[in-house]
Amino acid sequence: MNIGQAAQASGVSAKMIRHYESVGLFPEAQRTEAGYRQYGDKALNTLRFIRHARDLGFSIEQIRELLGLWQDRRRSSRQVKALAQAHIDELEQKVQALQAMKSTLSHLVHCCHGDDRPDCPILDTLAQVQGA
Repeated sequence: MNIGQAAQASGVSAKMIRHYESVGLFPEAQRTEAGYRQYGDKALNTLRFIRHARDLGFSIEQIRELLGLWQDRRRSSRQVKALAQAHIDELEQKVQALQAMKSTLSHLVHCCHGDDRPDCPILDTLAQVQGA
């Protein structure tokens, strides 16, 4: 199948397929004599794997490692679990940071009168010099 068909079947855009090839995450496709990329079932399965990993928020480097583990039938599941647990820990840190941002912003919104006056604690806080 060509790149457009592979994109449709895998849920990964043609642009991202080319990007994954350029960063070495996905092997470059074989080409026809006319220069068109050609993809088979194995490539399609790999693209779906990458898409699912991206949907779970794994980074390109983490996906590279996961692909290596997926393709190594002699690997232990311990390695896969450790990588997934490390990703969960990263996600938890991001969740906490987002919750802190939300809390701060909610407080600022509560303090703002939201009327015709120019006074605005939201803008005042954003304008404050940090560390001063």
